Amino acid sequence: MTASPVVGLAGWRLPGDHVTAVALAHRMGAEGLQLDLGGPNRGPWLDTAGTVDRIRDAGARHGVRLLAVAGNTLNDIGLHAPVGSRDALRVRRVLIRVLDTALALGAPLAFVPSFRRSAVHGPRDLERTAVVLAWAAHEAQARGLLLANENGLDPRHARALAERVAAPAFRLLLDTYNPRVAGIDVLALIEATHEWIAPQIHLKDGTDGVVARELLGAGDGRVRAAVAALAARAGPPEALVLENDYRDGDLRRLALDLARARALTSS
Repeated sequence: MTASPVVGLAGWRLPGDHVTAVALAHRMGAEGLQLDLGGPNRGPWLDTAGTVDRIRDAGARHGVRLLAVAGNTLNDIGLHAPVGSRDALRVRRVLIRVLDTALALGAPLAFVPSFRRSAVHGPRDLERTAVVLAWAAHEAQARGLLLANENGLDPRHARALAERVAAPAFRLLLDTYNPRVAGIDVLALIEATHEWIAPQIHLKDGTDGVVARELLGAGDGRVRAAVAALAARAGPPEALVLENDYRDGDLRRLALDLARARALTSS
């Protein structure tokens, strides 16, 4: 019998810091939590002295699984920074920190985004991104981790990126609403890339391509259809992670979204 997916939260979309995110996840009944490495304008660094131990202990105490570590600060640096540049060195240092922190927390997945300065705008960006991700995937495999990339690429280019990386530890992180924001059919994306989709996916919703505060499934993101399509093509994911924005402290909306996410696991 296949186990139901874990329903989790994205810590960077919650009020408070890393440690309070664990307590809040427990309070709301979430089973897992993804955390961000942090950085300038993104909150405290996750790997500062003592923080990992406190989070790992809090997760064990509250029964909250630590699912993944994200490197969202790479959106501010540029994953495909030119070879030999100062930013290229910063990228590699951040990637190592993301991987080492995931390993220290016991999280099975590390992922990095390709938006803003890391967005892929053409063949040169895609090629450089693939080279960096192939190197990082090798580092992830050496640590027993998976490395995933979250991006806004259309099905053809997302598949091309995965084929170019060509690493056993590499995956694509699916977000149910990012394709809609980019004008891409999420079902076509799943069909083209399902063999590379990471075992944890982000649930998000909005209207007219704008992420707002709609309840999960109340927007035009085709959340239920996306989860069903992925399950049909690759089996159910291991974790469904809410990435709607709850930093305003609206816990009622968070509770409703958690209930809707759980309903997806039983449909």
